[in-house]
Amino acid sequence: MFAPSVYESRRQRLGKEISGGLVLILGNPEVSFNYPANTYHFRQDSNFLYFFGLDHPDLAGVMDIDEGKDYIFGDNVDLDDIIWMGPQPLIKERAAKAGIRNTAPLADLTRVLKEAVQKGRRIHFVPPYRGETYMQLETLLHIPFSEIRANVSEELIRGIVKLRSVKEDVEIVEIEKAVDIAWEMHTTAMKMAKPGIIEREIAGAIEGISLSRGGPVSFPVILSIHGETLHNHYHGNTLREGRMLVVDAGAETPMHYASDITRTVPVGGKFNPRQRDIYEVVLSANMKAIEGVKPGVTNSELHMLAATAIASGLTGLGLMKGDPAEAVSLGAHTMFFPHGLGHMLGLDVHDMEGLGENYVGYDEEVKRSSHFGTAFLRLGRRLKPGFVFTIEPGIYFIPALIDKWKAEGKFKEFINYEKVETFRDFGGIRIEDDVWVTESGFRVLGKPIPKTIAEVESVMQS
Repeated sequence: MFAPSVYESRRQRLGKEISGGLVLILGNPEVSFNYPANTYHFRQDSNFLYFFGLDHPDLAGVMDIDEGKDYIFGDNVDLDDIIWMGPQPLIKERAAKAGIRNTAPLADLTRVLKEAVQKGRRIHFVPPYRGETYMQLETLLHIPFSEIRANVSEELIRGIVKLRSVKEDVEIVEIEKAVDIAWEMHTTAMKMAKPGIIEREIAGAIEGISLSRGGPVSFPVILSIHGETLHNHYHGNTLREGRMLVVDAGAETPMHYASDITRTVPVGGKFNPRQRDIYEVVLSANMKAIEGVKPGVTNSELHMLAATAIASGLTGLGLMKGDPAEAVSLGAHTMFFPHGLGHMLGLDVHDMEGLGENYVGYDEEVKRSSHFGTAFLRLGRRLKPGFVFTIEPGIYFIPALIDKWKAEGKFKEFINYEKVETFRDFGGIRIEDDVWVTESGFRVLGKPIPKTIAEVESVMQS
């Protein structure tokens, strides 16, 4: 945990964003995966971690906005628990680490909330994402399961997004730790990417690196020679010469801060001319977008900067034609780059996404696009100092999309379908880094992970 003052400050600042009532933030319970005693690895709710810091199941945090008091509800362990778990701190001892003096048994939470409701006080809570939490809210607040999401507090959502979007110095330290673990994961994957290796051998090795450094991977590893499938979690293919291996993976620190890095490498360690051409276009888009980061720029602008770099590069290679700027303005580039440039990063790898992407990535000034490809941009709003987000452009040759657009004659004035057909078996390339917006510009976080052609080939052949 951070120092108690960190959590006290966060709760005080959140309190100023809420007009009154009680803020209820439920911690997560343990969840069984095939029989009751066999549980998944416990992961605490990120909002609970941010404001209360306690990484243990079956807790609830309450902020009384009107009285300025904070509470932890939870139960002390009994002798039966101690036999299996060993001695455990008392709830009041745990709460003190988060700067909280008021504690009560979990059963008392029902009474406290009931009394508040009877007095006409508002209970603020955020959208749940687990079935257990839906049921707990239904029991505590007597709101039907189907009406839970309709009763969430937009005021609380906006307050949390405002605070969590701007990372504190202690958070930057944690995220950099996560990126440094990802450095080891990705350089290991590069060295293992040889013909004859099965994808799962690499996926298992890099997940083990994350676990050995104190935390699980920050999301299920994406690793495939079929990089044209954006989130490909199948790891049963055998690597062979001539294919590109996309590895999209990150680590979670013991404090639960995440990294999210993608590198794409040639199986066998040497780019062939076709791979080199496409890779250089993606790398140019990645670096131009990063170089454009500064406070006041919208991420929508950076996305279009990357898209234009991709269209220009593909035009130079003969895969696209016409004016690249016009092609991008009409969306022709999205056949090759059908996703957004990146997303917020922090305690969640898609930070705060459970609160609603549009609350996190958009605002009254910048609205989400409804057009294909650009609609998948999770973060579009104006960047502020303290934001941490990913920059991850890519180029993909997706046979089903090629066939559909070609049959429709879509953007034939910008897409050279005859040449695109020769790339049907190419797969995809994505390059992703984690970037911190500073007062004057940016910093790419963590130990630099090889991404130029010379760097990648050097590591793979070492």
